[in-house]
Amino acid sequence: MSDAANRIVQKLWSYCNVLRDDGLSYQDYLEQLTFLLFLKMADERAKLTGEEQPIPDGYRWADLAAPQMEGVELEQHYRDTLRELGTQGGMLGLIFEKAQNKIQDPAKLRQLIVELIGKENWSAMAADVKGDAYEGLLEKNAQDVRGGAGQYFTPRSVIEALIECVQPQPGEVVLDPACGTGGFLLAAYEYLKNHSELDRDQKKHLRFQALRGIELVPNVSRLCGMNLYLHGIGPDGGDEHEPPIKTDDALRDEPRDHADVVITNPPFGKKSSITVVNEEGETDRESLTYNRPDFWTTTSNKQLNFVQHVKSLLKIHGRAAVVVPDNVLFEGGAGETVRKNLLKECEVHTLLRLPTGIFYAQGVKANVLFFDRKPGAKEPWTKNVWVYDLRTNMHFTLKTKRMTRADLDEFVECYRPGDRHKRRATWSEEAPDGRWRPYSYDEVVNRDKVSLDLFWLRDESLEDSANLPDPDVLAQEIADDLRASLEQIESVLSDLQQTAGEIVEAANISSVGSPNDVP
Repeated sequence: MSDAANRIVQKLWSYCNVLRDDGLSYQDYLEQLTFLLFLKMADERAKLTGEEQPIPDGYRWADLAAPQMEGVELEQHYRDTLRELGTQGGMLGLIFEKAQNKIQDPAKLRQLIVELIGKENWSAMAADVKGDAYEGLLEKNAQDVRGGAGQYFTPRSVIEALIECVQPQPGEVVLDPACGTGGFLLAAYEYLKNHSELDRDQKKHLRFQALRGIELVPNVSRLCGMNLYLHGIGPDGGDEHEPPIKTDDALRDEPRDHADVVITNPPFGKKSSITVVNEEGETDRESLTYNRPDFWTTTSNKQLNFVQHVKSLLKIHGRAAVVVPDNVLFEGGAGETVRKNLLKECEVHTLLRLPTGIFYAQGVKANVLFFDRKPGAKEPWTKNVWVYDLRTNMHFTLKTKRMTRADLDEFVECYRPGDRHKRRATWSEEAPDGRWRPYSYDEVVNRDKVSLDLFWLRDESLEDSANLPDPDVLAQEIADDLRASLEQIESVLSDLQQTAGEIVEAANISSVGSPNDVP
């Protein structure tokens, strides 16, 4: 992050601590900044270009920042502004849908408007400065374990490496069906800007059509929209172009449009579920399954559904990189069905085993699955699955030893973007510590449950206590293992409870409708 961007982050974030005394969370504060920043930038752009701004008259920055606008009058006008803009279409609708004022003290709202946001000339800043500043705020929010958006934040080092591997090209469509705050889409944007000489039409396509995201959570969707907007992506407002982000359940329906590149880190948590309210007014969670004709199997496993969905989203010969938890690699039943069909219908060419301790959402053991969609064929498309183990004997934490982009250099070099047929293994019987090796299609399908949980390196910490990592790293790894185990136990218990409930319900129906039950 540049010094200018860091200055803005520190300036804006310092005021958050003041507002937290009034009960405002990091997430709430970031949302209010989003609303006010959009209004301020719309005002600045209109003055700079002389064009009519998309904000309706009476609800603009000048109205909100007027000298006479104070106290209860300011608070009420701010509420009216959020409500009115939430009814608009395009980017306005995306940013302001269901927006609410969370700042209860009008004096503090006034200070935020006049002193913090009002004194900066946002349009005069380079897109990378204000964009980096906003991303810095998003990362600070993600660091808040209790209320932050850590589950929507993929480490920047991982994002950049994956984008370098899939290599989006000018004119292609890049889609993230679980886009969170937009990290993958922004990295694709930067890659295309820095690695291609774009003509006028290609630049227009990059701004308006090339990047597409879907996010289930409305509050996160608006953060993503603003993140892209501050980087110069998407329309200025109104309805001339559709926003690059859509708030929706990506898994609900078969895709109407397809993408050249799909890159995503779907939500953590094993089960798809919905909240229901029973007759007594009590809330409960019920497993949610998606009966889609384009899916190989029906399951409530969220990640397995996303893997199937990504395959459907791809154009023929399209490229995908999907972050998946360990259970997707070895789980039986639906998991085995998905893996078997994926290996056959797509070219599953690469698996990256990620280390623990790199995500803000703790207890995550994740991998990246790379595959290309292929046309129908009699023979399986997958020939070799190349595996890079960045987990065994690798120890990272978010506080004392963060993973950097340099830690992924060897993987990207081994991946050989754009030249995969020239891959060479670093592992052999003579080099047993090599982290890169292929497994043939036959080797994989003949494994129990067609398991892709492939590893071979000797874990040094199990053999020699002198090789144990630092105590804080070791403690974090133990905690991550316990959380992962607890999640699996809770998943089994949930399945058992659901099955028991279905049996009881079926028995009750059978009893009521029995032909022998004659009055």
